[in-house]
Amino acid sequence: MAENRDLIDASVLLGELKNASQNMGGVISAIQDIAKQTNLLSLNSAIEAARAGEAGRGFSVVAEEIKKLSVRSFEATKESGTMISDIVERANEVMGIRTADVAYDVIDKVDRNLFERNCDAQAWAKFDKVQQCLTIGDAAAVRTGNDFLQTIVEIYEVYMDLFILDPEGKIVAAGVNRGSIGKSMADRSWFQEVQQAQDIAVSDVYFTHVDNRPTVAYSCPIRAEDGAVIGYFSSRFNWDFIYDIIDSAKIGKNGRVYLVNQAGVVIATKDRHDILRTDLRHNPAVKKAISGETYGYVMQQSSGGRTEIIGYAHTRGYNAYKGKHWSAIVSEIL
Repeated sequence: MAENRDLIDASVLLGELKNASQNMGGVISAIQDIAKQTNLLSLNSAIEAARAGEAGRGFSVVAEEIKKLSVRSFEATKESGTMISDIVERANEVMGIRTADVAYDVIDKVDRNLFERNCDAQAWAKFDKVQQCLTIGDAAAVRTGNDFLQTIVEIYEVYMDLFILDPEGKIVAAGVNRGSIGKSMADRSWFQEVQQAQDIAVSDVYFTHVDNRPTVAYSCPIRAEDGAVIGYFSSRFNWDFIYDIIDSAKIGKNGRVYLVNQAGVVIATKDRHDILRTDLRHNPAVKKAISGETYGYVMQQSSGGRTEIIGYAHTRGYNAYKGKHWSAIVSEIL
């Protein structure tokens, strides 16, 4: 049971270690007080032995031994106090490294997941059924394209919708929201980004216009055999799958996990309520992460006077996917 608990809530165990160390420190402080009183007693005994002259010589030896005992006791407690302080410091360092490791694991899983989404969009843009929606463009070709996109959404599950757009940004085919067909996306930032890049483009997190859910758009050009751009393919990633990564992070009951964008704004957390609302850029760990520091932790006092350890890890991307300058932040209260 203890082994399982250590894996699940190391912050509690380290907190208990610190409490035990502080209790031990209280015991040592009491021993130091006794040592001081013993030293004072030996001094008084030596004075009385000197007054007694020859008759007090034996008592003088005893008084000297008592003094040596008090000195040794005092030195021992000083060394023990130093050792306890060192244990507490090392416990904090262990917890700091652990929170940074959890943050690294979160951002790595996010990058791996989004790398696959990056590859999906580029691969599907080359499929004949996608290209024929634009090269043939008749009702039969569009119907085939719609069915193809719908099948992908049903099989992969990680997408809310898929779209084929003409060069001007009008939706030609859709996997789920067929009511969007014929609408222009030319004023949407995600479309302008892919149109300008003429290559795979990944949006930041935003809320969809259809059902107000957070998503990320992966968009890339659809090219003819001669390389000319004939339209665009765009996917809508289901952000719930990022929450799955956040929820599975191994943290204590007082811990928090955040995913923040390059501005330090929360884009994912366990409670789901802070998305694109909470700005953490003034948090010391977030400052380090969004400035480009790849990994580390900071310590500070929480509002309740307890020690807060905040680990951070900045995206390194994954293979061809360069990432969006996002960071994972993990906070533990000891």
